[in-house]
Amino acid sequence: MVSQFFGLNIAASGLRAANAALNTTANNISNVDTKGYSRQKVNQEAADALRVFAKYGCAGAGVETIAIERVRDSFYDVKYRNNEQLLGNVEQKNYYTKLVEQYLDDDGTTGFSSLFTKMEAALQSVKTAAGTTEAKTTYVSSVRSITEYFNNVYNQLQGLQSDINSEIKLCADRISSISQEVASINKQINIIEMTGTTANELRDKRDVLIDELSKLVSVETKETPVVDENNPDRVTGATRFQIWVAGGYELVDTYEYRRMICVARDEDGSVNQNDVSGLYDIKWGTASYKDGDDIKELADFSIESKLIGGELQGLLAMRDGNNNQYFNGKSTIIDSLARPVTVQVEVDAAYLKDMNKCTLPEDGTIHIGDKTYKYDSWAYDGDKTFTFTIDNSTLSSTPDTNRLVTIGYGNDYQGIPYYLEQMNEWVRQFSSAVNEIMVTGYTSDSLEGVSLLTGSMDTNSVAQYSYEQLTSLSENKGYYKLRGGNFEVNSVIVENAERFATKADVTEGESEYGNLSRLKEMFETKKIFRGATSGEYLTKVLADVALNSSNAGTLEKTYEALEVTIKNQRLSDAGVDEDEEASNLVKYQNAYTLSSKMIQTLTEIYDRLILQTGV
Repeated sequence: MVSQFFGLNIAASGLRAANAALNTTANNISNVDTKGYSRQKVNQEAADALRVFAKYGCAGAGVETIAIERVRDSFYDVKYRNNEQLLGNVEQKNYYTKLVEQYLDDDGTTGFSSLFTKMEAALQSVKTAAGTTEAKTTYVSSVRSITEYFNNVYNQLQGLQSDINSEIKLCADRISSISQEVASINKQINIIEMTGTTANELRDKRDVLIDELSKLVSVETKETPVVDENNPDRVTGATRFQIWVAGGYELVDTYEYRRMICVARDEDGSVNQNDVSGLYDIKWGTASYKDGDDIKELADFSIESKLIGGELQGLLAMRDGNNNQYFNGKSTIIDSLARPVTVQVEVDAAYLKDMNKCTLPEDGTIHIGDKTYKYDSWAYDGDKTFTFTIDNSTLSSTPDTNRLVTIGYGNDYQGIPYYLEQMNEWVRQFSSAVNEIMVTGYTSDSLEGVSLLTGSMDTNSVAQYSYEQLTSLSENKGYYKLRGGNFEVNSVIVENAERFATKADVTEGESEYGNLSRLKEMFETKKIFRGATSGEYLTKVLADVALNSSNAGTLEKTYEALEVTIKNQRLSDAGVDEDEEASNLVKYQNAYTLSSKMIQTLTEIYDRLILQTGV
């Protein structure tokens, strides 16, 4: 038989449950505008009934408050984070591609098309007054404007690559910082939840960090209960929380975390002729790694992976994107007896056999099989074989034959390296075509013509490559050493415009211009760049930039719209609805009032029972 005072316990349980619900409602209302907050609710269930050994069997024992839990659907978390990593990727591509577009855009005055048109007009002026120094000087000046245009754009693109490189480090540092914060929060969560309560606010804070992380890199999470091996049925309350990023790298394992470390490449560790110095490779390090420690302790991180996702992948695509055109071949002959050791590499790709498209640095890092070496120089046989001279200091073992040989890696996006390569290709082919005409012509004074276009040997000197150096058959490198950054007009002609070859034949008169007619014909008819004439360079490159910018912009708008949709879906479940909370407030207030009224009623009964009946 139940106690006479059992009803008071029932009413008190209702009072406690209503009080918990009211407090939870107050917490929801106060956090209605808090970023990342998940609505909370009180889970209640009827208390175990009490057997009374009477005809009706059992008597209800009130209510029990089981837990205060977050209302959150992990399905929408996964969808949101998957979309965020796609959005972060295209946002970076869109932003930096638009900058490239601005650098290349023709403003009608200083753009390529405008300058090329002015050069053609100046050439026509020379034809009408081929014997005058003034006309030749004006033309040479117009050609210099074009070389300076390429110098400026080349430097701007390299500056942009340097900026992107710095942002990659910031991105990697933020990923490392988040991993440390999450590991710390995991510890706090387990300390609290091992006491039997739920750390709702800490879990919200952790989810906000993971949302931020998903914008930077692709994310996968997993949470599993910690089991007591000696007593598997015992609930410990602790959990193991893991985060994997970039398609499989474990960033966090409960209290342990890893760091993404950026290591600058050595001065002689370049993989692309046009890259700025100090580009970062990404390594994978432990939490204990500090700047200055031996980098041999760091594990490799695959920056060529297509699973990286997020802003990091977008930044890498813009910094390293070479349209998948990189050096790759097979080692065929290793001369291990030679000092230094030489390695012959056979290539198949057509773009590797065209020195106008060559992006090999003169010295750099080469991968043979699974080993990395540095080379001091390379030679090309004009067909399909490259010979690399290996740096002895990196020769820990003899390279193997029939192994894959790579320099750099293939990134199929059209990033900064791609646009620099396109620029160099035009510069080399245009210079070759112009110089071929110039050196076979004659000046007004019947002197043999000299090359018009060349490049500086060093940024710190005025020395320029001679025509013989650029066309040497022994090296088979052609105009390889000519780039947008060192593109110049031959100083001989700059200092004396009379050295500009105007005549096609030594027998022509002083004012004749047969060579200029050949030059003009070449401008108008010869296919210099991607099946187009020299003046159509910008049209071809801008088409690439515009297409990439359009695609990235379209995708960005698509993912932004999806972000809003998924966020609304998530908020409909986890967000605080003011109207719903107002309704709950009235409901729980009534429940609290009724439980209080029940206690008051029972108090009056007990007063009558004890004080007036003498029980």
